Amino acid sequence: MTLQELRYMVALADKGHFVSAARACHVGQPTLSMQLKKLENQLGVRLFERNYHKVEPTPIGKAIIERARIALDVVEQIRELAQQTRDPMDGSLRLGVIPTLGPYLIPRILPALRASFPKFRLALREGLSAELLDGLRQHQFDALLLSLPVAARDVETMALFREALMVALPAGHAFENRIHISREELAGQNVLLLEEGHCLHRQTLDICGQQNEDELKVSSIETLRQMVAAGLGCALLPALAGLPGMGAMHNGVHVRPLAPPAPTRTIGMVWRQHCPRAATVISLARFIQTNLPIAVEAIPFDDGAGKRSSPAGNGLLEPPARFQHAADGAAQRKLGIP
Repeated sequence: MTLQELRYMVALADKGHFVSAARACHVGQPTLSMQLKKLENQLGVRLFERNYHKVEPTPIGKAIIERARIALDVVEQIRELAQQTRDPMDGSLRLGVIPTLGPYLIPRILPALRASFPKFRLALREGLSAELLDGLRQHQFDALLLSLPVAARDVETMALFREALMVALPAGHAFENRIHISREELAGQNVLLLEEGHCLHRQTLDICGQQNEDELKVSSIETLRQMVAAGLGCALLPALAGLPGMGAMHNGVHVRPLAPPAPTRTIGMVWRQHCPRAATVISLARFIQTNLPIAVEAIPFDDGAGKRSSPAGNGLLEPPARFQHAADGAAQRKLGIP
């Protein structure tokens, strides 16, 4: 039994198809099939049930695969222990990011990250929070950038920053010249929603109340923004998505803050407990936190290892006075608010 055979077995369990598993392992399908057949012969058990539609682990296969995951994780921990004598930012990291954050934060972070750590590489993939957490548990990711809190007990979290939620309005809207918009006023508007599964969908409902369930829900902020520009309603956008140069903010869309105390969402880094790449994850989190745009408020790290517990509540926090002042001043000027 070899580590490579264990990797093939885990990949097939995750992908459910020989071709996809072989592609994930960067080998041909015959090689993967032959090695797994050899492993089954060595163990004397059938690991997978094969049919024309999907490959699924047998009951004993499931138990063996779970232990194989542990064994592969221990191997990674050994490698990480050896690497601790070197720079933790020398290597690569698989990072999952929610789609309401990735396009607006990562392009602002990557140039400085590459300049500071030329040997460090990020493998990025976007997805909904639940999908990313499943991928994290299946070792498809080393860490995630999510809206906190997360409903999981088997992870560590570190809060990085608070991001205000802003109101996007079509040109000519009655609120276009407002400095602030109250929640009561917003509740009386046709507020467009992202589809369920996005944390911003839930947060919008928390602020605006129940919306018409028959209304069309979209899968991305950019589609939401275009619908606002077309005059179909207004929407809540994270502050980073409303910065100048992000999307079509000057194409018939105006962004205004909610009246104080304005709601925010908390963004944080999430990783598995006992993750062998924890030192690298924390180093990346600290780098992001110290290179944030002015439109968001950094959350100070705790002393020690830098880990923070997920905040309680629904993910919407009332900002401190100094953050509200920033939103009413410098952040508003960046958003072009008079």
